[in-house]
Amino acid sequence: MHPYTISPAVRERVLSRMGRPIIADTIEARRTALVIIDMQNYFCAEGFPAEVPMARAIVPNINRLAAALRNCGATIVWVQTSAAGAAELWRNYQTQMLSPDRQRERLAGLDESSDGFRLLPTLEAHPGDLRVKKTKYSAFIEGSSDIDAQLRARGIDTLLIAGTLTNVCCESSGRDAMMLGYLVALVSDCNATLTDEEHAAALDTFMMFFGDVMDTNQVVARLVVPNEFTHDRRCITD
Repeated sequence: MHPYTISPAVRERVLSRMGRPIIADTIEARRTALVIIDMQNYFCAEGFPAEVPMARAIVPNINRLAAALRNCGATIVWVQTSAAGAAELWRNYQTQMLSPDRQRERLAGLDESSDGFRLLPTLEAHPGDLRVKKTKYSAFIEGSSDIDAQLRARGIDTLLIAGTLTNVCCESSGRDAMMLGYLVALVSDCNATLTDEEHAAALDTFMMFFGDVMDTNQVVARLVVPNEFTHDRRCITD
């Protein structure tokens, strides 16, 4: 996994703005979704065109966090990038930012019938988990997916973001979700990108302007399940 420690300068800026280092003192599980982004063979598996080697290292943490959240009644969402409609829905990216060869490779690799589209086999997805397809970096930007409508229908207002790339699809989705009114946290040891520096820069910026940054242990420690007799109670995850 990428090492990540909040720098004193970033911590000071967060404290100056908010008065505390983390917004979410507790995380109400039944109003929370773990949104796991692009953990597909195309982006994660060895030898695939857009392979991010570090993405394989975060699989145990993603599995652990997903299991803990399921146990507490949270929603688990697997977001997969699809090539379906991408050439029309995001034409400027496909035609202007990719060479013709890279465009053909990407559209073929993320075709929903391809191995590249499938989730990495070591991930422990369950039949009851929610599946969402997106066409753009952000799952929450208009025209990319129906994730916002699906989450609102379930009463979700808090999001934990995991997956790859930290500084592209994960950060983009987290920023847009925050501006749609969700409380958002990037889970530092459940995100991966190509370098430690890119990972840290994305998390620092997110923490200063868009939401929380927590690791798996911090998330699990904050999980609560409301109880009408005892108020919030900590969820037992092990």
